[in-house]
Amino acid sequence: MSVMDKLKQMLKGHEDKAGQGIDKAGDFVDDKTQGKYSGQVDSAQDKLKDQLGRDQDQPPQS
Repeated sequence: MSVMDKLKQMLKGHEDKAGQGIDKAGDFVDDKTQGKYSGQVDSAQDKLKDQLGRDQDQPPQS
């Protein structure tokens, strides 16, 4: 079982709170880097939310 599978299992039913945590972490990074990497941070946030929100039976979106 991969780390991502374990995280999905732990967060099952709490996807909204996980999304809020991802947003808060991204905002923290943007603040500390003065927005220098905001594009990369936003991309990482979207990918992480996609990974956590997707069911295990669904194939990854390209």
